Parts: sequence; structure tokens; C-alpha cells
Amino acid sequence: MTTTEDDTGRANQKKRTRMAIVAACREIIRSGSPLTMPAVARAALVSEATAYRYFPDLPALLNQAFPGMWPSPAEALAPVADSADPVERIAFACEFLLRGVLAYQGAVRAMIAATITHPELASTRPGLRFGLIDQALVPPDGTLVATDPAGLAQLKRDLAAVVSAEALFVLTDLAGLAPDDAVASLVRTATTITKAALQ
Repeated sequence: MTTTEDDTGRANQKKRTRMAIVAACREIIRSGSPLTMPAVARAALVSEATAYRYFPDLPALLNQAFPGMWPSPAEALAPVADSADPVERIAFACEFLLRGVLAYQGAVRAMIAATITHPELASTRPGLRFGLIDQALVPPDGTLVATDPAGLAQLKRDLAAVVSAEALFVLTDLAGLAPDDAVASLVRTATTITKAALQ
């Protein structure tokens, strides 16, 4: 079967439309505004129906938009790369993640909402917390100070509940803390948990 110029043109147009939708989504994410498919469609200058033809739901779109917007865990922790103190590294990782959540909270809230109403999508949810925690708990020499494998696994689970957007929103939305106070509270909790586990 021969590829015609029309076929190539249509393929290129589809690619451009897809890229425009992803780019519009990224712009809304960077703005911190509430993120919805209608908002993305408007920003991309396409109809909502067109946006849904390319991406069946918001999580699918976010999975395409988020890569490249966050650094890798190693890049994120570069400022503490030479620190051999897991507590200092966890504090940095926690603050880094939570500041990013605050900056991109429209998109983060949309993703959390989507995966709460559709738990089957949770495994596809983009995230950085587990990579940051893993990276923070491995000092430069590659050894973790004094904890057994089961203890390390438990520490990672404990930290995952604290180094998280969900914990941040509990403190800001339900407890009424200012964002900076909420971040400080969670950094304090993460370091306390880490110190206790490593003693």
C-alpha cells in the first residue's frame, strides 16, 4: 500500500494536534491553575471532543505532560549529593517534593482526584516521591547506616505517607496551615521518622 501525500499530511496534523494539547497542558500545570480537559482544550485551540480523542482521560494526558517537567531523583538531590547524612538528605527530598507540589498543585490535585474516583488508574499515576525517598536513603558511599532490610522497607513506607502531596493537602486544606508551615511540619515529621529508624 502506497503512502500518499494526503496520508502524510494527516499524520503530521495529528502529531501537531497531539503536541499542542500536551504543550497546553504543561502551560496550565506551570501556571498552578486548576487543570481540566475543557481548560486544556481551550488553551490548545481544539474542541473538548478532539482533546478526548487523543487522550481518553486526564491521567492519560498528565502521563504524557509530566515527563520532563520534574528532574530525576538524582538531579533533584544534587545539592546534597555529597552529604552522608540520610536525615539531611530526606529533609531536602521532602522539601523539594512539597515545593514542587505547591508549584504544580492544580495538576497534582486533578491527578489525585482522578485516581481516587478511579483507583485502577493509580498504578499509572506519575510520581517522584518513591524515587526521591530511595535516592535520599542511599548516601554517597552507597551504604545506609544501620538498619535491616525489613526496617528499611518499613521506613520507606512510613516516609511515603509523609513525603506526599496528600499529606500536604491535609495540612493546608483541613488543618488550615499556611503552605510554608505545612511544608515545615512535614519536613520535621520526615526527619523525625528517619532519625528514629536509623538509631
